[in-house]
Amino acid sequence: MFQQLKEDIRSVFDRDPAARNTFEVLTNYPGLHALLFHRMSHALWGWGLKWLARTLSTIARWLTGVEIHPGARIGRRFFIDHGMGVVIGETAEIGNDVTLYHGVTLGGTTWNKGKRHPTLEDGVVVGAGAKILGPFVVGKDARIGSNAVVTKAVPAGATVVGIPGRIVRQRASDDESVEAQRQAMADKIGFDAYGVTSELPDPVAHAIKSLLDHMTAVDHKIDGMCKAMADLGSDYCDERLPALKPEDFEAVKEQSDDSKPAQ
Repeated sequence: MFQQLKEDIRSVFDRDPAARNTFEVLTNYPGLHALLFHRMSHALWGWGLKWLARTLSTIARWLTGVEIHPGARIGRRFFIDHGMGVVIGETAEIGNDVTLYHGVTLGGTTWNKGKRHPTLEDGVVVGAGAKILGPFVVGKDARIGSNAVVTKAVPAGATVVGIPGRIVRQRASDDESVEAQRQAMADKIGFDAYGVTSELPDPVAHAIKSLLDHMTAVDHKIDGMCKAMADLGSDYCDERLPALKPEDFEAVKEQSDDSKPAQ
């Protein structure tokens, strides 16, 4: 028991640079308080004292702003940063070294009994305000961006953003080490638990850019073919293509500018 408490306190120091000493962590971290309350209420739940377990979890919600159903299973070194507004459902399962930021919901999408909440494997990080809804697995070391709404399984090592959640980054190969994957991800896009940064790739924009790159390459090939045909005396390429009018793209540009985060 005391070893687990020491691990829980150590996880705060490992993941929050604002933590200064053990006394401060024990007295001023509602995420840790909620976890300790849950350890007790989950034990009561396992002993069949359901009402007492629910009552203790309700008291914990009043005191911490974190609602964890006593039936939820939580692993070691779990950390809730800030805590307010976090909701964890009855059949949720959380592995080791998982981090949740404030406003996260691990919820269900059905009123049927049985498994209806998500499973988070080891090392998952869920950004502020994210909603993970349904009885599926979020793979090891996955990252869920702030305010994302995830309703289907997430592969190990993937980064998911948006509504609905879309994978914007996935580890390249199974033989890469976890640290190498994390560093590559950080170098490429970073991971902001509080908001989507301007560097974070948008999957729709990425797809459009890929199409534009392909069209540019096709244009270059056509230009080369037309020059070769002109050298042979053909006038087939003399006909001009319809011009693209800038005003046709103004609405799209304005919408894109409005959607950019403030700097």
